[in-house]
Order: sequence, then C-alpha cells, then structure tokens
Amino acid sequence: MRSHYRAAAVAATLVLVAAACSSSSTAKPASPPASAPASFLGQLHTVTQVASTVPANGDINPYGVAVVAATAGRLTAGDTLVSNFNDKANVQGTGTTIVEVSSTGSTQLFAQLSPSSLPAGQACPGGIGLSTALAVLPGGWVVVGSLPTDNGGTLPGLLPAGCLIVLNDQGTPVETITNSNIVGPWDLAAASTATSAELYVSNALGGNTSTDNGVPVAGNCTIVRVDLALSATAPPKVTGTTVIGTSFLWRADKAALVLAPTGLALGHDGTLYVDNTETNKISAIPDAATRTSAVSASSSTISSGGALNAPLGMMSAPNGDVVVVNGNDGNAVEITPTGTQVATKTLVPNGAGDLFGLTPTAAGNGILLVNDGTNALDLYHA
Repeated sequence: MRSHYRAAAVAATLVLVAAACSSSSTAKPASPPASAPASFLGQLHTVTQVASTVPANGDINPYGVAVVAATAGRLTAGDTLVSNFNDKANVQGTGTTIVEVSSTGSTQLFAQLSPSSLPAGQACPGGIGLSTALAVLPGGWVVVGSLPTDNGGTLPGLLPAGCLIVLNDQGTPVETITNSNIVGPWDLAAASTATSAELYVSNALGGNTSTDNGVPVAGNCTIVRVDLALSATAPPKVTGTTVIGTSFLWRADKAALVLAPTGLALGHDGTLYVDNTETNKISAIPDAATRTSAVSASSSTISSGGALNAPLGMMSAPNGDVVVVNGNDGNAVEITPTGTQVATKTLVPNGAGDLFGLTPTAAGNGILLVNDGTNALDLYHA
C-alpha cells in the first residue's frame, strides 16, 4: 500500500501556485508565444509538495487534476481539483472522492460519490471508481470519469463499463453520460466556450480480444469526442459522440489495473495527442474538434520508445510541445508536435508508479501534478 502524509506548505511555492492557477486547463488552447523556448522542461528544476490529497475517508492514489478558472458555488478560482482512484484499503477502481486544494495549500472535500448519490435512473455501469478523466467547464460544471472494478480490483465484465459523471458547482452529481462509445473512461481533455465544449475521452476497455473466466483482459479501445451544449442553468447536454481514434491496444495488469491509452493533450492547432502505456507510443489525431472519421493508432504514431517508459499522464506545454510522465521511472519527457523527444527530467527518483495526472500552471511557469507515492499535489517549478 502506498504511504501518505501532509507536508508543510512552502511560502515561495504557494505564491507561485496562487499566481499560476488563474485559469482553467479546459479553455480553448491559445496560440504559443512567438518567443517560446526550445524546451519547456529545461526551465524547471524543483518539485515542491503543495498539499496532501487524502480526504477524511482515506481515499488514496490521486489520478486526475483540473484547475478551477472561475469562482462558482463551492469552486474557487485558482483552486485545483484532484480525483482519487483507490479507497483506504488501496483497492484500485474504488476511489469515490474529489478533493479541492486551494492556492495556499489548504484542502476540502468537494465531492464524495456513490451509486446512490447519482440522479435517479442514471446509474454508472459497474459503480464508482474515479479515474484520471477530470475537467471543469464554464458554469462550474465538473466532469469526472469512472472506471469501477469488481471483486476487490478486477476489471468489470460489463460492456459498456463506467461513465462520465457531471457534478454542479456544489459537488452534487446531476447527470451521467453513458453510451456504447464510452467504455472505461481513463483520461479526458477538454476545450470549451461559454456555450459549448468538446470532451476528448480515452477508453481503457472495449473491443475485447481476450477474456479470462468471462472478464476481458485485452482488446482494442478507442478515443472518443463528446460534444456538449453548455448552459449556466442546466446540466451540459450531449449533442454528439464521435469515435476519432481506433485500435489502441489495452491489456489488464495486476499492478496498474490496465495498460491502455492514458494521457490526452489538445495541441494549439487542434491536434489531439494520445499516449499509450501498453505500446509505449505517442499518437497524433489531427482536426480533433471537427473530425468525423477515426484514425488508427498505428497510422497516427509520431513517437515511440526512447525516453518513453510506460507513459501515463500528458499535458500540452505553453511552447506547443507535449509533456508526458512515465509510469515506470518517475520521469517527465517533452515531445515536439512532430514527435521529437527534446527533454527528459526526473521528477521522482526511482518513482515507478508515482506519477499520473498533470496540468500546466496558467502562467506557464510550472506543472501541477499528483504523486501517488506520497498521495499529494505537487508543483514542479523553476
């Protein structure tokens, strides 16, 4: 079981966080600055803990990270939401909590979910197990993915399994998004305006090619775009669901639960980047917002091997590159839009299994990331 603790906040770091977390990572991507540096990671050198992400019920293994852009209800601009994947007993796919971390390092429980807390008639197939998929949309709507497990951490045999859960700014679930194209939502990237949003979801299940006693253990999964209409007074409404990526390999894994397409990042030109933990590759899906047909994982690969070592979380850097964190060594790797690996930094020495979700600070001078080894939100900064 992973250990967890709360460290004292460092004053200089808190100033960085307060200045940085002023806008959401779900906004429409801006154009990179004209004088963007050659390497974003090359500017960063120090990892400092911001706060523990363990709530009162003991949930651990923080996975998803999303920054709050605007104050609404119980959401405060500049705060960071973190979703937990494991329960207190360290069983994967049973975490039920979202923790809100302030810019000064204080924490509060934003939501604790259960099947009974979902709206009537809107169950999440298989139950609740909060994944890396997490975003805050205009109006204070929070979207979180659920990839639940059975029998103490076994992948669900349902098809489809899991869902997207939409919460209001009070942390109350108001709807679930389920259909045949959403099968074990594992990560999420989002782009939005005041009236619409696109959710890009990597599925970790589906397309089963192998089963064990009726439980799927391998397959070919998809990347899906979910189009939403937004309103300040009503929950987001799904206006369309489109498969934009196919044939991404996934495989059940006892230590990691599942090795699958995990990290998603939306580039400045509308390209969606996908990393696959199982194949150790990065794919690029062009014109993600308007695409009506799917590209295959093999045809869209832009980078593989090298410093990649079971890539997990992914983010779009301010200079137009993408940054992934490895599941097998605690390193971050920076990759250009054409697939060149330009920088590698160690964030957690001997940090196999420690890194997952990450997002850039709004000021572009650091990275907010979760550390599963310490169950904390960290800041990587200059």
